[in-house]
Amino acid sequence: MEALEAIVKKLLTFWKITALKQHLPCVLLFISFTGSIIKCFLSMPETYFSNKRNFLNVYLVKFSWAWHLALLLPFIAFFNSISNTWGFVLQRLSSQLVSTAVWYICTQFFFYLEDVTGTCLENTTITTKAACRNVGFQWDGYDISGHSFILGYSTLVIAEELAPMTYVKKAVGFHSHTSAALSGLYVALNALLAVWIWMFGCTSVYFHEIFQKLLGTGFAIAGWYVTYRVWFPKPFSPGCPTQHKGKRLQA
Repeated sequence: MEALEAIVKKLLTFWKITALKQHLPCVLLFISFTGSIIKCFLSMPETYFSNKRNFLNVYLVKFSWAWHLALLLPFIAFFNSISNTWGFVLQRLSSQLVSTAVWYICTQFFFYLEDVTGTCLENTTITTKAACRNVGFQWDGYDISGHSFILGYSTLVIAEELAPMTYVKKAVGFHSHTSAALSGLYVALNALLAVWIWMFGCTSVYFHEIFQKLLGTGFAIAGWYVTYRVWFPKPFSPGCPTQHKGKRLQA
């Protein structure tokens, strides 16, 4: 327990000192652009992470939204249950219903765009990507980087929801098991963020064209901004993570 709390304190200090959250959209754009420039002008050697079959891509990134929800939903529930009604907890949990809708709409749009702009290279009579791939052919459509979008979007959303912990050491009314669960989830979500940012960088350096990656990143930032910066601060919304309605939290 003490070791876990020590890790939490170090993570809290890191977020405070670096002010990373405030600059995260710019950091993602910088990584996407810089990685793309490196890919364009330098011959990058093959590495473990240039292979799509690497462990992180197969078992984490491919199921990125499932990991996102599996860790973030209980964190939001635990954190917002401090001196709050279950109605408020459900209100905050609904933020991830909105985020999931944004994720689904954007990814479906990317699939649709690739379908309508593409052709089957080996057989032009085949008119859909699915049919083309099913027979082992290659589909040439405009492929906005789904990895740049989902990794960038999940990173921004998780960082937003973790932000209140930066100003908290312990909460009034926490039982020890609740505190341990919250700390464990906080550490796990920070670890997930590190993986997401690393794999976002690998995508920028090894895969897709520059505008495909910048568009994916742009959709991620737009989805986060419209929800967390424009809608959530208003009434009749899931509310912002910092809108805590219970007792004041001890710093």
